[in-house]
Amino acid sequence: MTMPMEATIKGPNDQASEEMWHAIDADRVLAGLDTSRSGLGSEEAAKRLATVGPNALPEPQRRSPILRFLAQFNNTLIYFLLAAAVAAAILGHRIDAAVIVAVVTINAIVGFIQEDKAEKALAAIKKMISPRAHAWRDGHRVAIPAADLVPGDVVMIEAGDRVPADLRLTRARGLLIDEAMLTGESVASEKHDQPAAADAPLGDRLCMAFSGTLVSAGQGFGVVVATGERTEIGRISTMIQGVEQLTTPLLGQINRFGERFTWVAISAAAAIFAFATLVRGYEWSDALIAVVALAVGVVPEGLPAVITITLAIGVQRMARRNAIIRSLPAVETLGATSVICSDKTGTLTRNEMTARRIITAEHTILVSGSGYVPKGELTVDGREAPAAVASAMQLIRCGLLCNDAQLREAGGHYVVDGDPMEGALVALALKAGLNPTLERASWKRSDEIPFDAQHRFMATRHAASPGGQVIFVKGAPERLLTMCASQASRDGLVPLDQAFWTEQIARAAAEGERVLGFAVRSPARLSDQLGFADLDEGLAFMGLIGFIDPPRDEVIQAIAECRSAGIVVKMITGDHAATAGAIARQLALTESPDVVTGADLDATADADFTGVVTRSDVFARTNPEHKLRIVRALQAAGAVVAMTGDGVNDAPALKQADVGIAMGHKGTETAKEASEVVLLDDNFVSIVAAVQEGRTVYDNIRKVIAWTIPTNGGEVITVIMAILIGFTMPMTPVQILWINLILTVTLGLVLAFEPPEPGVMQRPPRPADAPLLSRFLVWRIFFVSFLFTVGALAIFFYALGSGLSVETARTMVVNVLVVFEIFYLFNVRYLHTSSFSLRGALGTPAVLAALIVVIAAQLAFTYAPFMHSLFDTTPLSLLEGAVIVAAGVVMMAVLELEKFVMRRVGLLRRLEP
Repeated sequence: MTMPMEATIKGPNDQASEEMWHAIDADRVLAGLDTSRSGLGSEEAAKRLATVGPNALPEPQRRSPILRFLAQFNNTLIYFLLAAAVAAAILGHRIDAAVIVAVVTINAIVGFIQEDKAEKALAAIKKMISPRAHAWRDGHRVAIPAADLVPGDVVMIEAGDRVPADLRLTRARGLLIDEAMLTGESVASEKHDQPAAADAPLGDRLCMAFSGTLVSAGQGFGVVVATGERTEIGRISTMIQGVEQLTTPLLGQINRFGERFTWVAISAAAAIFAFATLVRGYEWSDALIAVVALAVGVVPEGLPAVITITLAIGVQRMARRNAIIRSLPAVETLGATSVICSDKTGTLTRNEMTARRIITAEHTILVSGSGYVPKGELTVDGREAPAAVASAMQLIRCGLLCNDAQLREAGGHYVVDGDPMEGALVALALKAGLNPTLERASWKRSDEIPFDAQHRFMATRHAASPGGQVIFVKGAPERLLTMCASQASRDGLVPLDQAFWTEQIARAAAEGERVLGFAVRSPARLSDQLGFADLDEGLAFMGLIGFIDPPRDEVIQAIAECRSAGIVVKMITGDHAATAGAIARQLALTESPDVVTGADLDATADADFTGVVTRSDVFARTNPEHKLRIVRALQAAGAVVAMTGDGVNDAPALKQADVGIAMGHKGTETAKEASEVVLLDDNFVSIVAAVQEGRTVYDNIRKVIAWTIPTNGGEVITVIMAILIGFTMPMTPVQILWINLILTVTLGLVLAFEPPEPGVMQRPPRPADAPLLSRFLVWRIFFVSFLFTVGALAIFFYALGSGLSVETARTMVVNVLVVFEIFYLFNVRYLHTSSFSLRGALGTPAVLAALIVVIAAQLAFTYAPFMHSLFDTTPLSLLEGAVIVAAGVVMMAVLELEKFVMRRVGLLRRLEP
């Protein structure tokens, strides 16, 4: 027996095999794979295993830890910082060199820890492959390692099993498979062995069982049609490997800033060195010392560390709001998010089925409440209707008794043991006032016909008082209508109104509801065992119950907040279009949600794809490729995309997105490993909270930059002016080192702790290509650097003009620069509003603590004898100290006046992105 070549190399969804296993009869599948219902022989199986390889996913290629660590240093700004550290060490500035090296090393360690996310995602997928399988070999049932399965093997699966390979079912008895990890559907899929349409989406291929999915109920037999990386789950792992890790907006901007900054700094240093030696006649060693002083002043060596700390603080804040960050840069990227692509089930909805509507021949009864909590009202047209509820009580009782689910309370939550829709029927009975325990005792079940995907209904027989018997049936309404000749009404049994019920089923489906039908028979004569013959006549249709996975109440407000923040929310789900559209309308996703299906996307030309994705609000019946293409199309349109998901099918899109967000409770390990953010409460509201924190983090990073660069700029320009004009250096290199050292570890960190500014979620997201340094910040850098330079030189020449020594003048310059930086810190905490307020004056605990440390350090720098010998400083008089503080007050007043004028003339709006 030989296996056809296409079976050895093609999976059920490869282009060449789209005669497709799901679209052809089971016997033809067996013949095409050269096998039979009794399975393969051991020798043939061994040959096939040698040809196709094991039923396992390939091991990811991993770089050695040393190479991954060294790769963290491949950055232009890092190169420049390391060069500055070497220069500082050569010239004796060992403390400065140690600080720079420590900052670079910390950044490398953080990157090293976060780097291998893709490999972990692949490893998590591999864990979902079943370790053992029940297969038929040589005509006997044997338990073999799942890795040994080959195309053509016949496998048995039953409740509790994880499907070991992609199977074309040859027999199914009551088989229900939870495929949420692949399709996103909240209800287990009912399987059978009949072919599906050739173009059926993944969720509608009911004759297929896919590797890694979980059997919820029943039993099935199937022939293996794909193994390893050729399975659906294998194709997803291949897609994950093919997704390149994106650089976040902040990292991209910092990298570009570092490259430009490095070349400017190198060019400036070379020019200054040449000017000092060739024009001013400096000895080369003196010129080199001056240039090193310039480098020590200009390099913002603390900036990477402060940005890392700012991000880390954002991580802590988000954790308190149920969002766990797995990658530091994701904190900032959340703040730039302009589109959130959200899964429906469990994120926007509760992932708990709820009976929403009861339809009888006379009434439509609406049921309030959500989830499995047995609290709610049954109303007609918004009013209590006891008579209508009483007339529907037998239908509700049927749903409770023709039912195997149990509803119980655990940890303050109601959970279902059994099918979710049956659990919703138990909750409905409780809302209607029925006691499940008493009802099941009074109407004792004597026999049953279990649900089967072939006959699509369940029937149970119960003892009814006084001494009678009753049969309750529930199932697919279309199937039950073909079994009934009459219907229940207030006047007793009347002829079945087929057109009425068909219209009601269509209406419920259009509103996104899943519908079950219910029927009853009170037989005069019963067989010993309940069988299909007992349902051939006398069955009366009682009505319909519509179910929906309700949206989370708090999500509606969160989506409204997203709209006010300029963030577009798009729903991507594997569920049906009608269901997705109904949920979107309930959530007020947009005024009129535009729904497209995966089939619509497949039919869309590549040139039109981005436009369709940008315009559409809801994407239904999507598969992993659709989700990945949607995310890429939105990114191509310039959006910063956050993608949520919980299943294996979401993993490629989660990794592709700028921010992947996985569910913590119901999410698979694969989804978590492919994401940057994990939500502890699986709630969309936590995403919105994380976006707010992300915007706050970005604001604080901009404040850090707006404070750091001008203060360094003031020091640098002061040194450059001394070299260009030829007067005595206002500061020595070791004094510049002191300024950088004391401020980097104090004031340089406190802006990371700033709380959100008012209105942070009332402004649109910044453009994806917005520069790190806006025109306003560039203006601020030059303007504040100018003020610092003028102030420092003014103090220096004031001191010399007053007859003070050069040492005293330099001590005053160092102190005035520190005072300037303290006052400027209070100014920069509010870039767009006035700092002259009680909140602005008091600061935060972090600001006040840093202020105390800086003041104490400067007093020691100025008055401690051991500091005089280290830094060549002298004590200052009270008058000299007052002059320094007065200079700081003047600078603060000038900066606040500048801010006020810019607000009044509208320059702030025009200069910000």
